Amino acid sequence: MNLTFRLRFVTQPGQSLALAGGHPLPGHAVPLQFLDREHWEATVPLAAQACAEPFSYNYIFRNGAAQATDWGRDRHLRPADFNCAELLVIDSWNAAAFYANAFATVPFKNVLLQAQFTEVKTTQTKTPTHTFRVKAPLLGKNETLCLIGEGAVLGNWQTRIPLLLNRLAGEDELSVKLDLRGQAFPFAYKYGVYDVEKQAFIRFEDGQNRVLNDRIARDKHTLVNDGFANLPVEHWRGAGVAVPVFSLRSENSFGVGEFLDLKPLADWGKQAGLKLIQLLPVNDTGATKTWKDSYPYAAISAFALHPQYLNLAAVADAKNKKHLKPLEAVRQKLNRLKTVDYEAVMKVKLDFLRKIFPSQKAATFRTKEYKKFFAENQHWLVPYAAFCCLRDKYGTADFSRWPEHNTYVAEKIAAFLKRNDEAAFHYFIQFHLHLQLKEATAYAHASGLVVKGDIAIGVYRHGADAWQSPELYHMEMQAGAPPDPFAAKGQNWGFPTYNWPRMAADGFLWWKRRFEQMGNYFDAFRIDHILGFFRIWSSPAHAVEGILGYFVPAIAIEPNEFAARGITFNYDRLTKPFITDEVLAEVFGAEAEAVRRDYLDATGDDEYRLKHGFATQRQVENHFATLPANARNAKLKLGLFDLISNVILLPVDGKYHFRFAMEQTLSFKNLAADQQAKLRELYVDYFFRRQDDFWMREAMQKLPALKRVTNMLICGEDLGLVPACVPEVMRDLGFLSLEIQRMPKNPGQEFSRPADAPYLSVVTPSTHDMSTIRGWWTEEPALTQKFFNRGLGLPGEAPREATPELVEAVIRQHLDSPAMWSIFQLQDLLGMDGKIRRQDVAAERINVPAIPNYYWRYRLHLTLEKLAQAKAFNARLAALLREHGR
Repeated sequence: MNLTFRLRFVTQPGQSLALAGGHPLPGHAVPLQFLDREHWEATVPLAAQACAEPFSYNYIFRNGAAQATDWGRDRHLRPADFNCAELLVIDSWNAAAFYANAFATVPFKNVLLQAQFTEVKTTQTKTPTHTFRVKAPLLGKNETLCLIGEGAVLGNWQTRIPLLLNRLAGEDELSVKLDLRGQAFPFAYKYGVYDVEKQAFIRFEDGQNRVLNDRIARDKHTLVNDGFANLPVEHWRGAGVAVPVFSLRSENSFGVGEFLDLKPLADWGKQAGLKLIQLLPVNDTGATKTWKDSYPYAAISAFALHPQYLNLAAVADAKNKKHLKPLEAVRQKLNRLKTVDYEAVMKVKLDFLRKIFPSQKAATFRTKEYKKFFAENQHWLVPYAAFCCLRDKYGTADFSRWPEHNTYVAEKIAAFLKRNDEAAFHYFIQFHLHLQLKEATAYAHASGLVVKGDIAIGVYRHGADAWQSPELYHMEMQAGAPPDPFAAKGQNWGFPTYNWPRMAADGFLWWKRRFEQMGNYFDAFRIDHILGFFRIWSSPAHAVEGILGYFVPAIAIEPNEFAARGITFNYDRLTKPFITDEVLAEVFGAEAEAVRRDYLDATGDDEYRLKHGFATQRQVENHFATLPANARNAKLKLGLFDLISNVILLPVDGKYHFRFAMEQTLSFKNLAADQQAKLRELYVDYFFRRQDDFWMREAMQKLPALKRVTNMLICGEDLGLVPACVPEVMRDLGFLSLEIQRMPKNPGQEFSRPADAPYLSVVTPSTHDMSTIRGWWTEEPALTQKFFNRGLGLPGEAPREATPELVEAVIRQHLDSPAMWSIFQLQDLLGMDGKIRRQDVAAERINVPAIPNYYWRYRLHLTLEKLAQAKAFNARLAALLREHGR
């Protein structure tokens, strides 16, 4: 067979296209040849035996050194199905940016669009010359597509009895086979929408007529893949609720939300008319065995689930149920607490699991389900279990301090585990967590809701991932974020940064496995701090605050750039802390003399330098950890941090990066005006001009390959100091952006307008890192007043508190947005009802990013069962969603 691929694609000079696919296509990309202004093609001869093999393929667009692969997983072909000697496949390029691609993802295909599917089977000709295929994911119930156009077979544009396409279960495309012998070529045609129940034509697709130019030949068949029907998709909009699993409260939970609590949450969501549940990361964070492990973004494994989410009653078999009775009083006591007692919950749960494990392990490990789970997950499960065993044996997660196995060697770990039954305990826990999360998400699907997970940008420094593959990370660096209005000194998360070149060497295998793991449980996911795929804010190990970080990778400032711009370069003056008596007086006030005496050495030129042992923030932190904790020492410590960060440039490998917010430093303010102006110009170039194209290339080396691993809907948390290239990359890849009203991406705005959000986005009034609507209302009265008058368009003086009516007004703005999704913290939804919302507004907050060691312990103040009984509120919320078409 001669198999010809013809692609509709308009190129510019210097651009080219290629075909790539699996066997029996060649192992290398096949260049397409220019055919005419709108088409490129290539012919591949196939042996008869090869025609029987199904294969997948895609097209590659090349523009100089850059290249892109068209999107989709549905280019499948089995040439023998067409029973011919010559097969012509006419394809349309599928850009990831096409809105319709979102509706081919898991949440829509498997859950959200299921109710409107109607199977349509039509009589097909037995001697076809052509097959037409097209996609239309948002067809309604009882609808299919029809094909109408020039010529008798296509009805001469008559819509009364059109050619209907098959709409079959399990197939992404609608199709029809036609005998076009006698048809004049070229001819024009269009797809239309047809109601099979009413037997009525509804509408034509939008846009210009499609045109097919072909020839009929003996023993030839033409397959026309027309991509998407040109029909509106922006009308589909949904609403969801965001809540951490640990924050859920049910009658049956054990002092903390559990995976199985997602079932009553789904019951409530269905009653309220919601379509999505959004969670925070649910991975194991058990590093210190203290409340500090409550931080959900510091996972000791990017794959293992957190044992706190296990429902004990669902794990215990019939013989072990009796062991739950003595715990009932403790369970009720913990469940009555206003917040999570992390340490108490973990102790009780792990003690119980250790008690029942010996009698249940054999039966569990014999099951087919467990064997399948182990086989599919052993690449992370075995190292994770070994890590947990060694963490417990040596009393620390810091593997650098272990006397044995501080370096992961697979053979030695295998030998260690053979004589250590403790690892099986962790297999047992992870298997039951897997079962319970699968059960919970399946229940949500049956209720018509999809579940959105969260991929943390970092991994814990002392965790199984870093232990198993330290070469994938820069262990000497710390990831974080630059200063913003929520964290004036930046954020230092403490995670090691990624060694992207090393990760690229194996095709980003670790990331691909991570995305695949998310697909076991979730329909969509949020990439935490997606800006990290462009560049990550990196602080050296000696820094405590994020203010001493810089972007990696970045185009640093070369030494010769200073002279070229007329900047007097004094290494010590620009790169070392600028400390004078005036600086000390401003930073420390009355304590200046004590600081001079205890922490500084005079340099002899009316300036000072930090004494040996106090030159870095980490040294200062370690020193004050040995002193009494009081207000004076806290002030001195932060003041010394400020002295250390009072620099203009950060030297790295013979080049330089600007300290963020340079102009706010006392060092900068003490420079001559002309030097300030020239440094300011270079600063702007460094942060806002020179990096964009470089960062775009960095992201495009990673994100497209990772997107291909999964068919989940992907959302990117693109907040903070966003490079200008980020929106373009997000659009090109079809990622949903995050739009927050009080964090406008336009620096000229005080508040963003939900009405201006792009369709491929999520709008929300608040996140877990912020106060709720009610909490924010009282934080800055002047800002609240502006929002009241300008954001809500209301006259007069703003009320001191956000009334239920005001909260509802903000919710309505987001529901009315053109964005695909509007997602709300559960606290904000409850804020619309004065009877059921929490009285203590401050207690609604989940996290304060400016506090490094924050206790993540927020729980709902009412049970999910009581929420389900709030019929008036639920009916009102459901009506609100219907009113806004969500």
